[in-house]
Amino acid sequence: MKSFRRFLKFASGALLMLFFMALPAFAAEGAEPDPADSTAGLIFRWLNFLIVFGGIAYLIAKHGGAFFRGNAKGIAASIVEATTVKAEADRELHEVETKIARLDHDVAEIREEARRNWAAESERLYASGQSEIEKIGQAARQELAASERAAQQQVREIAASMAVERAGALVSSMMNAEVRAKMFQSFLSELGRGAN
Repeated sequence: MKSFRRFLKFASGALLMLFFMALPAFAAEGAEPDPADSTAGLIFRWLNFLIVFGGIAYLIAKHGGAFFRGNAKGIAASIVEATTVKAEADRELHEVETKIARLDHDVAEIREEARRNWAAESERLYASGQSEIEKIGQAARQELAASERAAQQQVREIAASMAVERAGALVSSMMNAEVRAKMFQSFLSELGRGAN
């Protein structure tokens, strides 16, 4: 950037000098016949052109080289940076392409793992369900057995109660005063034997 400013400064100075050199020719233009049309004028015009062109060429050669070298260095640095960025982008692109290529394989692996997990979970749930069914069945059998025992006990109690009532009714119907007196005598004699 510094060399470019120097070049602009030089170029503007050269143009200003060219303007001041051509100013007297423009001032004398309308007064007399134009000496520029003569052979000497033509030679001076070419000499003027060569001097101005030579000066400009000298200044460009002296100051333009640094400008163009600096510009070339900047361009080279930009090219190196762009090459580095491109290499990084190519590497990332290759990684992405590799991941995309493996994507189908990864999806297939995930699906297979999900299928295995589903099958294992299904088997576990089935075994757990069977275990629960067995526990419920066993509890039901135990409850039925307990209910059956309770029912048998109630039937025995009812049968005993009915037997006692029936026996009581039979005994009452068979019991009269004479039988009672004999039973009382028998009881007393048993007591007397037991005391001896």
